[in-house]
Amino acid sequence: MTYAAIAQTDATTRPVAVPLWEQWCAGYVLMMLTGALIGPILAPDQGENPILRLFWLPSYAVTAGLCLLRWRDLVRVWPAMVLVVLMALLTFASRYWSIDPATTQRRFIALAVNSGFALYLGARYRGVALPRLLAMVCLWMGALSVVFVFALPQIGVHHGVNDGLWRGVWYEKNQMGLVMVAGGISAAAWLVAEPTKRKWAMAALVLCTLLVLATASKTSLVCLVLGVGVVFGIAVIRKGGPVLVILSLWLGVILAALGWWIWTQESAFLLGLIGKDPTLTGRTEIWEAVLEASNQRPLLGYGYNAFWGADSVPANWIRFNTAWEVPSAHHGWLDVLLELGWVGAIGCAMILSVAVVSHLCRINGYGRTEGWWSLAYLAVFILLSLSESVVMTAQNLPWVLCVAALARACDRAIVVHAPFSSAVPKGITRPRLHTSPAGHT
Repeated sequence: MTYAAIAQTDATTRPVAVPLWEQWCAGYVLMMLTGALIGPILAPDQGENPILRLFWLPSYAVTAGLCLLRWRDLVRVWPAMVLVVLMALLTFASRYWSIDPATTQRRFIALAVNSGFALYLGARYRGVALPRLLAMVCLWMGALSVVFVFALPQIGVHHGVNDGLWRGVWYEKNQMGLVMVAGGISAAAWLVAEPTKRKWAMAALVLCTLLVLATASKTSLVCLVLGVGVVFGIAVIRKGGPVLVILSLWLGVILAALGWWIWTQESAFLLGLIGKDPTLTGRTEIWEAVLEASNQRPLLGYGYNAFWGADSVPANWIRFNTAWEVPSAHHGWLDVLLELGWVGAIGCAMILSVAVVSHLCRINGYGRTEGWWSLAYLAVFILLSLSESVVMTAQNLPWVLCVAALARACDRAIVVHAPFSSAVPKGITRPRLHTSPAGHT
């Protein structure tokens, strides 16, 4: 490799060789965060089952062990840690004004532990290592889902509502769809970052795409197209040079403006094309009721994870008015507004903004080494948060991956040199020019 090529990327951006046993431990925790297998088998009716909580104890122990073992990696991403700890302290403090203090305290513990795992994940698995890990975990869970669909259809396939649609090793088809979206984006990023290792990346991308289609989830399909499109779109644009970059930006602005105008004029028609009604399957009615309830406690909310309990008076008021057993706001930001008020919503927005802006600034450096996974997943997370309760969740894969992207954005050990920078990475010696004595050649 030439000196000029080496100087473009600091050695710290290269993936760390993570031991196989450590990858298996991280994969186990990731599987738990998806909600796979254990819940559908032990509590198929999705009811409260104290036994399920016991299954999280080994996951918490593994997380604690990984964080203690790799504490130096966590220190390296201390700006992200500060933001996450501040939000965790807010959730803990909310028990003092929560309408269900016991639930708030219990869910705070889950949030704190899984936030620690998210920071570990983002700090430990640098570059393409994280997309590779996620793609492989989703590949194996996807393969297991196919086995359940054909060998144990009473678990792997929906019956009654959504009859015949695949749900694999999860409770709902939407759960499988969102996990496969993460796997598909990770596989695409792995494919771009390591084009010489196509076999497993292509297998994961194909399987995840097919399983998203098998769920018939429109939200998951749109998210998959967006995430994979961001990865491949940036890769293609970068290969085209400055002219293609300028043309792409210009075309993107034009298309965004045109799309917004069409949406404002023909939103009902567009929603009908994907099988949705103008109320988004009753979501708009829920959102109106949620905003009205939020106005009663606008600053700090009703307490973390306390609002949607079975005995919650304000939640039952919403259920009565919408004539539906509403389990959540079906909107990530509205749920945060209910639980932690505007203080919590602004804090979560800061976390997301720091992550997005930082990765945009690194798009030509670190972004290349990870296949632009962080930007792609953050784009999907933003879209997903507008229709699903995924923001600041205690035991949920999307929020963990969002915090992991934040940790990668705040990694202070990663320094990417510009192509014409005079900086020389540590351990690289600048070549000397040797000239011959006068009169000699």
